[in-house]
Amino acid sequence: MGIGKKTKNIGKIAEGKTKEATGKAVGNESLEGKGRAQKTKGQVKQVIEKGKDAFRH
Repeated sequence: MGIGKKTKNIGKIAEGKTKEATGKAVGNESLEGKGRAQKTKGQVKQVIEKGKDAFRH
């Protein structure tokens, strides 16, 4: 897996977690939902990249 893509995916996961926590703290369900979606999207991309990496080796 390319280090750039891995870093980008981890960044998306972290950003999503931050948005989710902020949304919970201030009671903003919309922000919480967006954070959860962004976190999930980053996790899915991470799994896809790991799968690609497994087929390359």
